[in-house]
Amino acid sequence: MPSIVPALRFKHIATQVSLALILGTGVAVTASASVADHHEFEATLHVPFKADASLRAGAEARYFTLEFDYPHLTKEQAVSWRVELLAADGRVLDRWYGIEKIFNKAVSNKILWTGKTSKGEVIRDGLYQVKLTAVAADVVAAGSANAAVNTLVERSLQANKAGQEVQSWPMQVGKVAAPAMPGFAALNTRKTSPAPKASGANKMAVASLTAAGSSLPYTIYYGNLHSQTNHSDGGGELSSCTGAQNPQSAAYGPTDAYQYALNKGLDFLMTSEHNHMYDGSDSTNASANPATAKNLYQSGLSAAASFNSTHSNFLAIYGLEWGVINNGGHLNILNATELLGWEYNSSNQLIGDTLVAKGDYAGLYTLMRQRGWIGQFNHPSSSGQFAANGVALGYTADGDQAMVLCEVLNTSAFSTNTTETETGRSTYEGACNKALEAGFHIAFSTNQDNHCANWGASFTNRTGVLIPNGVPLTNANFIDALKARRVFATMDKNSQIILTANNHIMGERFSNSGPLTLTANFASTTGRTVSSVVIYEGVPGRKGTVSQLASSATATITPAVGEHFYYAKITQDDGNILWSAPVWVTQTSGGNTDTTAPTVSASETGSSGNISLSANASDNVGVTKVEFYVDG
Repeated sequence: MPSIVPALRFKHIATQVSLALILGTGVAVTASASVADHHEFEATLHVPFKADASLRAGAEARYFTLEFDYPHLTKEQAVSWRVELLAADGRVLDRWYGIEKIFNKAVSNKILWTGKTSKGEVIRDGLYQVKLTAVAADVVAAGSANAAVNTLVERSLQANKAGQEVQSWPMQVGKVAAPAMPGFAALNTRKTSPAPKASGANKMAVASLTAAGSSLPYTIYYGNLHSQTNHSDGGGELSSCTGAQNPQSAAYGPTDAYQYALNKGLDFLMTSEHNHMYDGSDSTNASANPATAKNLYQSGLSAAASFNSTHSNFLAIYGLEWGVINNGGHLNILNATELLGWEYNSSNQLIGDTLVAKGDYAGLYTLMRQRGWIGQFNHPSSSGQFAANGVALGYTADGDQAMVLCEVLNTSAFSTNTTETETGRSTYEGACNKALEAGFHIAFSTNQDNHCANWGASFTNRTGVLIPNGVPLTNANFIDALKARRVFATMDKNSQIILTANNHIMGERFSNSGPLTLTANFASTTGRTVSSVVIYEGVPGRKGTVSQLASSATATITPAVGEHFYYAKITQDDGNILWSAPVWVTQTSGGNTDTTAPTVSASETGSSGNISLSANASDNVGVTKVEFYVDG
């Protein structure tokens, strides 16, 4: 057991220290990646969902584990943190504070919670949240040393709001009654579905949902859409991998990753390589040969295609992780056919196929929409990242078309765990909600960002993708499913969450008048049950706050006239969480009084190069919008 750190470094909000012993250890982390790509403060919190029976500190005792890391610091900083125990209604029941110095190594701490408040009150049976708020800033001045720790922490958090990291996890105390869940037949998976047909004839056959309780006509595929190999800074040997690798120096490449993930039971894996490391450098290699960089990217595409040609039960995906974290933001481009870059060699040659200026997310979105490429926001921050038109996570119409996913949870990028038991995990639900409120139509995903050679094996989290029954798992069909946002995020690879709304499935956009019934469907193939279910509501373009609509699996409401989105979140009896994709609803006034279909004619001019599209539409009530679709 670690030794107890000096008491002056920590302070409980009350004086009863015996209820919360704070333990600390330093964990060395070595990394050789670029400062721009990995220079970011990271804070994670691990909260056991249920009590640890091996502890003798109380019937509900458990440790809360806090971990902080800040790679590539040039001087010592102080991490100010606050941990709060919250009731279901958001009331703060307890608080802990601490200040940790950090430089050149990660810091790990544990809080022993005995099941009582600082006043000695026993916590009643129920579901709670444990919330960590932390920030890294300059070391607290010596003149403030006499101030109480909680005062110093609150000052630091207030002064550095933009840099705060917030993590929150559920916790169960005692026995909790399970919520009523609708009858739902588990959807097919690769293991349970019949062999797909050779053609995509059934791709458009799913016009509406079957009755509640019946199985929907989809097969779920589970995988990981975020990882690296030796084409950039991943692929590190497990025995020595302690961080990002020097670009193109590690042992294992894309084909190794695909085979490893297949052997571990995944249905798909994306190797997403940092776009600016194809010159073999984490900065700019002035002597780089652009042809070498572009050929390496094409070799990755060929490796994925070759693997797919001999493995019909697995989808290998090769693409880009574009941008940098520091003053930027990482996003994956899942179907890019060319290398995008912003770096030039000493001969003023672009090290890539196409120029997109560093940090130009609006320009990138426009290019992606033009090319038909789709993307995923990777480990997004609620502030300072993905700036468009000067606004963090700024909305553009092109970005709305291009971006289809948002990572709501990641496991530790540098984990070497191969038994799916990694406890280092981070959530980004707040940032994804901010993007939804900005107007982006995105579904939740969860990935592992593997830099070491354990692709998909560090934890049980998976992104679930729904493809119509009978349709083969091909890149084209997979991209179609992502464009339709038929996706969910799960921390349990054996569980499913499907949100339906009237006669529509998650990912859809539709108009509605009158009542709207939202249903969060759940299934587990390993016998897991539901501890809590919440349905959330927001307004696209409002730029406000997502709020809880209901704490039940089914909710019937009549929304206000206008635009809305809804998604469901389920916590299992083991604490693992699932997030559905949203549905987007345009609520109209009145009943079904419009019985006349609009009259539409469309035409195009040109067969190559620039093609002009035109449409004329009329309706007895009125035409509010005309949309053109290319390839769906």
